[in-house]
Amino acid sequence: MIGSGMKKIILQNEPIDMAQMLHEVESDSDGAVVSFVGKVRKNSRGKNVLHLEYEAYREMARKELAKAADEAEEKWGISNCLVAHRFGRIEVGEASIIIAVSSPHRHEAFLAAQYLIDTVKKKVPIWKKEYYSDGSSWINDKE
Repeated sequence: MIGSGMKKIILQNEPIDMAQMLHEVESDSDGAVVSFVGKVRKNSRGKNVLHLEYEAYREMARKELAKAADEAEEKWGISNCLVAHRFGRIEVGEASIIIAVSSPHRHEAFLAAQYLIDTVKKKVPIWKKEYYSDGSSWINDKE
């Protein structure tokens, strides 16, 4: 639990139900729900992307995500936090991650959501491979 609120980390192969995820963080005590959705884009690094595949060291990813959620609550006093990341093959246009944060005020919710996605990119053991018509490439977004 985060303070008196909820913290939920979801690692899944199934498509992300964004409406359900947002609903899970809503609270009558909060005036703000901020979300970030990362989607597979058609073009990347000058190439036409066919699809992505995500892999992770799931046990460590879960621990790092929970730690980041705890840090966000401590820094910004958010009420509820949900991070859902998808793995396996993900098609263009589909969501690979959703971060949803609720807070009494929008400023703190925006800061917490930004912190969480930045932490995912820099510290969490999740790897992305892009597939193109002429091959594939592992992507290092950790820098």
